[in-house]
Amino acid sequence: MLEKYFIALGFIIASVTAPPTDADGADWWGRKLPDTPTQFIFGYGSLINTASRNSTAGAPIPAIPVRISSAFGYIRAWNDRALSGFTSLGMRKPHPGESGSTINGVLYAVEGEDMAKFDAREEGYVRVELMRENIEPVSWQRLPEQGHIWVYVPVRPGGVPGEGLPEADAAFPILESYIDVVVEGGLEYGVDYARELIETTADWSQFWLNDRELARRPWVHDSKSAAVDKLLATTTPASSYLSFRLFAEPYAMRWLAEKPH
Repeated sequence: MLEKYFIALGFIIASVTAPPTDADGADWWGRKLPDTPTQFIFGYGSLINTASRNSTAGAPIPAIPVRISSAFGYIRAWNDRALSGFTSLGMRKPHPGESGSTINGVLYAVEGEDMAKFDAREEGYVRVELMRENIEPVSWQRLPEQGHIWVYVPVRPGGVPGEGLPEADAAFPILESYIDVVVEGGLEYGVDYARELIETTADWSQFWLNDRELARRPWVHDSKSAAVDKLLATTTPASSYLSFRLFAEPYAMRWLAEKPH
């Protein structure tokens, strides 16, 4: 009984003499809490991949898996042409007869000079604000309760974000090395997440170049290449186009032969 008395007494004393809570900006020990981030980015392509994302940021950035609803009114698609000569993932407005699609991705905070760095990385895209009601978490982690959430949408000069954008062609193919980065980023959150990523991506193309490092023996440089190939072979719509994926030499022979002179 005496032991229980002292335990109860200690609890009462601690309750009476405890420092202020975070209601006035301090924690239980009187230390000021860190600033809460106010700027966030939704990444749905290569930014899903932790290593790729961190290569741009000033310091490693943790992310949480999320999904945006079809009400946002966009579709993830192969529609951004990099000046270096390939087609990467972007978003587009639905074509006639289509509707917006759900899009899974990741959400992460951006602080300091990192926003300018990501803006520079996403050249050819414009930042569009996402409303919180169009986003849902897909893990136990909660969404931020305040701040602005941005997503990069490709845009042509003088155009509307996500409209009038070209698909892949012989000169601007889809690259396997880029697909690997994206799908391996998805696999960080599980096979089902990576499969959803493939299924909710439109405009896969016959212009698909296998440019992996040591492409005929990709496992030498990428231990996850077999897992990526398995997903691509068994998940629509990518599986419908996988037979068009060609190594550099046959790709050049096929498409240069058909290119008008």
